[in-house]
Amino acid sequence: MKECYLGVDVGSVSTNIVLIDEYDNILLKRYVRTQGKPIEILQNELGKIKRELGNIQINGVGTTGSGRYLASMILGADVIKNEITSHAVAATKYVPNVRTILEIGGQDSKIILLRDGIVTDFAMNTVCAAGTGSFLDRQASRLGVNIQEFGLLALKSKNPVRIAGRCAVFAESDMIHKQQLGHNQEDIVRGLCEALVRNYLNNVGKGKEILDTVVFQGGVAANAGIKKAFEDFLNTDVIVPENFDVMGAIGAALLAKEEIKVKGKTNFKGLGISDIPYTVRGSECGDCSNMCEVIEIKANDSIIARYGDKCGKWTGQLSSNIKNLA
Repeated sequence: MKECYLGVDVGSVSTNIVLIDEYDNILLKRYVRTQGKPIEILQNELGKIKRELGNIQINGVGTTGSGRYLASMILGADVIKNEITSHAVAATKYVPNVRTILEIGGQDSKIILLRDGIVTDFAMNTVCAAGTGSFLDRQASRLGVNIQEFGLLALKSKNPVRIAGRCAVFAESDMIHKQQLGHNQEDIVRGLCEALVRNYLNNVGKGKEILDTVVFQGGVAANAGIKKAFEDFLNTDVIVPENFDVMGAIGAALLAKEEIKVKGKTNFKGLGISDIPYTVRGSECGDCSNMCEVIEIKANDSIIARYGDKCGKWTGQLSSNIKNLA
């Protein structure tokens, strides 16, 4: 029986799942769209793992991402970590001397600074779309360019145009204006890549000491045009790891492996949870001025988790949890 560790990164755009073995080799990785249905996506992917890999033993589970608490309740996680820690752990695994991590996803972006393998500073952007992958997706669609070809087209540019990148709305207007002036498509695409990088460095990277070695991860790291723009602006080489798109999940799996070494047994509920019907209900607690939105998760008509309350009133009332659903 193959023994492994599961890492899950649930974000607003994608859910990333990784299985690693005892030697940190990646046995499986999945990058799927969350589509606003994180529980359904998790169940579908676990069902596929059960069918495809068969006789495996998952010794530990780690969750990360904006949906890490929800995922932990469904899976029975052993460790729950924020994205900063998870990305840093994965980056140092593959690039031990990394000192700067640039991470850009579909809906947010972050920068992580490490010194001697320890996170010393970070910043995140969850507000401005002009510094995220969704900005490129939208502009690629408007230009009629496949997003997979976007970066390679940018590399063909000989005379990139400057596009206002401080705001996604202004950038789009400026791009349309440049089209009307008759600029080459590859020059506009290159200008968009540079606009995103300027936005990132002026917002997320503002005031940060960006030192070599620089690692670029997250879904946008697949875009060769963005990588080249970072290298030009920073005047340094930028490393894109082989598994750049699932680094958060890899970090969660590595952390789960270390956690199990300490506590000896896992909370994982088993692959059988892929077949259990879950329902989620939200309600507003009016018992105090916080007006918390309390989320309740049921499995087989039994409440397995409540979360969202600031005072712990509702989570504290939950007297029992389902440990072995499989």
